[in-house]
Amino acid sequence: MVRIPLKVIRGGREADLLAEGWIKQTTIGEPRLTEIVENYRGLGYEVHVVEHREESDGGGCNTCFTAGAEMGQVFGDVYIRKGKGGKPAADEELF
Repeated sequence: MVRIPLKVIRGGREADLLAEGWIKQTTIGEPRLTEIVENYRGLGYEVHVVEHREESDGGGCNTCFTAGAEMGQVFGDVYIRKGKGGKPAADEELF
């Protein structure tokens, strides 16, 4: 498997997640977002999704997220970490 390093923001909520052992895997929209979350959980990982909102970036380009939101599209950052006891984490809502 080829891993492409993602740009990491070293502050705020992302820094907190990284300190808690979460690893950012991707930013993606539905319906693939739900599929990826279900697949990681099925492999025994804990999964955390941070929903993208227009105002959440604090700067930079949000054109893709804004356009998608206008059409009802949901985007999220997918973070994973090893599950407890090697078993899939309990089912929970994405957001």
